[in-house]
Amino acid sequence: MTTATQTDFEPVIGLEVHVQLKTRSKMFCRCEVRFGAPANSLTCPVCLGLPGALPTVNRQAIEHGIRIGLALNCQIAHRVKFDRKNYFYPDLPKGYQVSQYDEPLCFDGELQMPIMDASGNPKICRITRAHLEEDAGKSIHMGHSTLVDLNRAGTPLVEIVGGPDLRSPEEAYVYLTTLKRNLSYLGVSDLSMEKGSLRCDANVSVRPRGQEKFGVRSEIKNLNSFRAVRAALEFEIRRHVSVVEGGGKLTQETRLWDEEKLETRSLRSKEEATDYRFFPEPDLTTFDVPRDWVQRVQATLPEMPEKRLLRFLHDFKLNRADAEFLVGDKELADWYEAVLKLYDEPRKVAAWVVVEVNRELQERHLEISQLPVTPERLVELIKLLDAGKLNNITAKEVFKAMAETGEGAMATAKRLGRLIEQDEGEVDRAIEDVITEFKDKAVADYLRGETKVLGFLVGQAMRKLKGKANPKDLGQKLEAALKQKQEPGAQATG
Repeated sequence: MTTATQTDFEPVIGLEVHVQLKTRSKMFCRCEVRFGAPANSLTCPVCLGLPGALPTVNRQAIEHGIRIGLALNCQIAHRVKFDRKNYFYPDLPKGYQVSQYDEPLCFDGELQMPIMDASGNPKICRITRAHLEEDAGKSIHMGHSTLVDLNRAGTPLVEIVGGPDLRSPEEAYVYLTTLKRNLSYLGVSDLSMEKGSLRCDANVSVRPRGQEKFGVRSEIKNLNSFRAVRAALEFEIRRHVSVVEGGGKLTQETRLWDEEKLETRSLRSKEEATDYRFFPEPDLTTFDVPRDWVQRVQATLPEMPEKRLLRFLHDFKLNRADAEFLVGDKELADWYEAVLKLYDEPRKVAAWVVVEVNRELQERHLEISQLPVTPERLVELIKLLDAGKLNNITAKEVFKAMAETGEGAMATAKRLGRLIEQDEGEVDRAIEDVITEFKDKAVADYLRGETKVLGFLVGQAMRKLKGKANPKDLGQKLEAALKQKQEPGAQATG
């Protein structure tokens, strides 16, 4: 399993992403969808699969599915048809899952990724299909026992099946982060892997470079983070290459990722479609998807990240790193644009949001909606800085305090004693004291033409004034005082 050996093989990766939809009720019944409720408290005869209980379709789930399909450049089916996918697990009380087999709601789409292919064009991964289905419950393994919580059973899902177009674990990671970013703009899911509302299964095989035929694939489950997907794919690629190089035979199977041992292990042989015995769901009739419904959904789609990125680059003249950072989080980008409506300096505001605002969010583990500092109060702070009432250092101190209390910029600056209300006499005395104190070295160097020491002298004056001065104005006054010392016949200080 050496690196040299791996270079002779090409991985082929396809990802299946399950997105739990943000609806009030389940896919086929009125049970509430809510994370963290007591086990088995959100169930009814329909989602428990009791005899005689009949399902009805959640219209909001269908509409969310259409939104996802349109955002992924998919074709939208003209009718909705559900099928039974038959298999038994303890967390699937009916003994089958209602899904879509031969007529997915969305198909033939694509996702453009922010990386380049071999031809220098943006990498495209095909979206084979995005179909609707209901979720299973949750099995909780405790020692030799298994507990089952059926609250999740029946929750609406969209399964997004990517084409076998990814060629490295890193590409898979970029695909997932790009997909999650795009989905976050739609408002159809909270996309939390911790809560199980975003899950991923990875299919991987290897083949000799240049060969068209795919190798034998493995499906990897139990992937609870994008980093785990990348690590599991790296391990599985090494395993496949080792087996092939050693003359062994790979079998198509489902494998589990062990996060502690950082390895995969076999779970079961991989089922084919025939093993599931799909057939049309007899309790749900097919129904049409009118084109005017699709058009109405299309009209409600937000500006998607790719277009927003271009706008931030071209209209706001941001550098790419700042633009990509902001666009990566819709709520943060919205907050940034709310600030711009009050203060039209895109690059200056971006610098505050990318550095200071983001630092507070990270340190306090907050979403931007939870930050006590509003767009209006950030603008108040920046204007105090512009007016020379704060300097760069004290403005950052004031912002940090504002992030703790939610207090306004002026009130916070006054409370901290950071507001610059210059006493010109005090400033003049500080300048004279610095010139006197450093006359033998820094001042003498400056008078000999070494102007770079001016910054040091300004810093010393700022220290004496306890930061209550505008560095630019202070520098100009200090420079003027020093130039007087250069005038012919000027008296030596002290």
